[in-house]
Amino acid sequence: MRGDRRLFSNVSFTLPPGGFMQLTGPNGSGKTSLLRIIAGLMQPESGEIRWQGAKTSTLAEEYSRSITYIGHRNGVKEELNSIENLRVASGIAGAEITHEDARDALARVGLAGRENLPARFLSEGQRRRSALARLITCGTKLWLLDEVLASLDHAAGKIIESVISQHLNQGGMAIVATHQELHIYAGSFQRLELEPGAPGGAGA
Repeated sequence: MRGDRRLFSNVSFTLPPGGFMQLTGPNGSGKTSLLRIIAGLMQPESGEIRWQGAKTSTLAEEYSRSITYIGHRNGVKEELNSIENLRVASGIAGAEITHEDARDALARVGLAGRENLPARFLSEGQRRRSALARLITCGTKLWLLDEVLASLDHAAGKIIESVISQHLNQGGMAIVATHQELHIYAGSFQRLELEPGAPGGAGA
């Protein structure tokens, strides 16, 4: 619910290993809310989220260690450089990485030579790349991404699409909320379109 308005209802789907789901729908349809519910950051009014057959509400850290959630806001600290931001974010998520690991991940997303600049000196697209570098180092099974290509130019978008495709090819899973067309190579593809107040669902 958002105020007295129901965002969506009867949403049901199963995502297999290697599976990719694209969430679409107009602004206000609940894409971000659904991702946050799956991530355990919000509680659903009814129903449940299951991970490998068990309710996520009973798994606690076991489930949180299996997912990476990156929202449409980058969540980088202005006073830290990209290496520091990536290492801090990874540490908070329980996946500490070395200075070299962070530098290599940032180079892969096109920030070589800018990794030591405080975030306040980066463009919006560079900040987005800095945030998305977490995908290279996180080692989690399920990625939950909100407007993953926001602020990225064509070249950066291709890099991130490649990173997601590789993750899926290795048996990972991804649920991405986006208005943009993605070119993702996945063993299983689903599209779930949300309409404000309307039921929705998707099969495996």
